[in-house]
Amino acid sequence: MSLFERLFQLQQHGTTVRTELLAGVTTFLTMSYIVFVNPEILGTTGMDAGAVFVATCLAAALGSVVMALAANFPVGMAPGMGLNAFFAFTVVGAAGLPWQQALAAVFISGLVFLVLSLTGVRAWLVSGIPASLRSAIVAGIGLFLAIIALQKSGVIIGNEDTLVALGPLNTAPPLLALGGFLLIAILEARRVRGAILIGILAVTASGWALGDLQYHGLVSLPPSLAPTFLQLDLPGLLHHNGGAPIAVLLQVVLVFVLVEVFDA
Repeated sequence: MSLFERLFQLQQHGTTVRTELLAGVTTFLTMSYIVFVNPEILGTTGMDAGAVFVATCLAAALGSVVMALAANFPVGMAPGMGLNAFFAFTVVGAAGLPWQQALAAVFISGLVFLVLSLTGVRAWLVSGIPASLRSAIVAGIGLFLAIIALQKSGVIIGNEDTLVALGPLNTAPPLLALGGFLLIAILEARRVRGAILIGILAVTASGWALGDLQYHGLVSLPPSLAPTFLQLDLPGLLHHNGGAPIAVLLQVVLVFVLVEVFDA
């Protein structure tokens, strides 16, 4: 009996090492976009993008290893879109919390989510919500992310009368974004593996060819985690704006928990 068979009971699950390797590579190609997007979004809060990049990679590696060795379940875990956008543009951007205090809110919400999961409350809560509402919440998060992407790429811009308007579509950034989206959609429709990553690489190469990106080499030492490591400010969160911990917990932490519940 091979090591893989002893660890993962492949025959019992009706699969082979080759099948799992192909599935793993496909999953990696589909998920790896978050390695580029997460630092870009969280970097808008003042967090060091290099440190966020390394943290994203480490979190994905740790989560996936736990799913493999502890749960024996073929699911890749990584930071996802949704909470990072809410963190950056709502908690830090709109509410005005420093990113260190926002990290403390994430930490508290993680503890609450862990308790809800261990006690079974999370499953009870989700099962009590109609399927249509669960789908609507996921779709709402998707629309929230879509409008952020359109704004960041310059496809839409602010307008005092209509809130949003079309941006200058004769410039490179919106054209690259729309072209990349169209390419990904076509590849996904044709069931091409790694469609998202192919789209990212194609747009990146096009941006480099147009001079919008600068090439600084392929391999380098990873950036330091020091700028963000253990920088959460729990005392600051509990005394934000002169001391309103209950309001902060209700407005920020509980929203984090709810989004985590529905994402899970």
